[in-house]
Amino acid sequence: MLDIHFIRENADIMKAGAAKKHIEVDLDRLFAVDDERKRLRLELDTKRAEQNRRSNEIQLLKGDERKNVIEQMQHLKAGMSETEERLKEVMVEWQRLMLTVPNIPDMSVPDGASDAENLEVKKWGTPTEFSFTPKDHVTLMTALDIADFERGAKVAGFRGYFLKGDGVLLANAVWQLALKHFSAKGMTLMSVPSLVRREAFLGTGYLPQGEEDLYKTQDGDYLAGTGEVATMAYHMDETLDGNAFPLKFLAFSPCFRREAGAHGKDVRGLIRVHEFFKWEQVILCKAEHDESVRMHERLNRNTEEFIELLNIPYHTVAVCGGDLGLGQVKKYDIELWVPGENTYREISSASYFHDFQTRRLNIRYRDAEENLRFPHSLNSTAIPTPRILVSIIENYQQADGTIKVPEVLVPYVGKSIIGAAR
Repeated sequence: MLDIHFIRENADIMKAGAAKKHIEVDLDRLFAVDDERKRLRLELDTKRAEQNRRSNEIQLLKGDERKNVIEQMQHLKAGMSETEERLKEVMVEWQRLMLTVPNIPDMSVPDGASDAENLEVKKWGTPTEFSFTPKDHVTLMTALDIADFERGAKVAGFRGYFLKGDGVLLANAVWQLALKHFSAKGMTLMSVPSLVRREAFLGTGYLPQGEEDLYKTQDGDYLAGTGEVATMAYHMDETLDGNAFPLKFLAFSPCFRREAGAHGKDVRGLIRVHEFFKWEQVILCKAEHDESVRMHERLNRNTEEFIELLNIPYHTVAVCGGDLGLGQVKKYDIELWVPGENTYREISSASYFHDFQTRRLNIRYRDAEENLRFPHSLNSTAIPTPRILVSIIENYQQADGTIKVPEVLVPYVGKSIIGAAR
């Protein structure tokens, strides 16, 4: 959420930003409702002041004069009640409209309507070449009995899966390496809840627009698709010490996504499963654009370094305007080479938001002049499982159907080859 005064003063920029994100927003209606909100508040304040003045007067009056003033105050009170009810109605629409206003994308964000127009900004490694015809991860993992997709669908439904044996060891090895690598960046380790209140989703910008991708409980809570939601809400409604910034968190959680908008897309295997696990990086920093840019590059580089440890080819893309979320100012996606599809697939996203999320969550800090400000927020996937297994399995497959374990994971897996004859 942005400040209404900022939106009004920069209406043309706001409209241009929304157009770049391909998001429809009715600022004219917002301004009209905001005018009515301010008018009603002024009217209510005026009536309250009049009520206070009359209350003080009545103490000095007697007889008919006192009776007349009491009658006038009753009419005044009735009018105040009507104004308060009208203001409540207007505030509901005002808040709904405010939640639809997108953040302004950075000037460096490329133009485009969809992920097909994201811009490659870095490429590392070359696509893996084989002396044999490579197989996809579903075929390989099924043959090695380290995953069961058929029973996964039977038990969990569409996109369900079981990891088994060395598949579990490999996933846990990734978690342990991630814990070692990312915690060395000075991050506070967090294990965070996935079942989170609606306020946290509104605050991070996943509601109301992204509700179709969320699992909702009967109590009105939601299952989060990222540890970002709970981690950002950790300091909700708090005033922080700006001298402690940046606050850096590495959060681990189960994650749940319905993938409602991806029907029929990437349906095989571990690419778009509905239940997974993820390490997530989250930062709160001072409300300075240059600081956000520095932190953004650092977060993204942390994950690039992790992928390089695994020695998997990847490229990094700058996400175009039409592929940005409501609150994102800029986003990078890291995409890993997937031999079975002969293409790159997203493994990580790194975004910064300025004060879009912290304003919604009412997270503030005192700057050097003791002024209250909303900090900037950033987040980035550290690494998700089981999706990372897709690229590990497919890039490290061997002609005999076994899987070579990336050297950096061998100490955690306890073996160098998965599927080798005993």
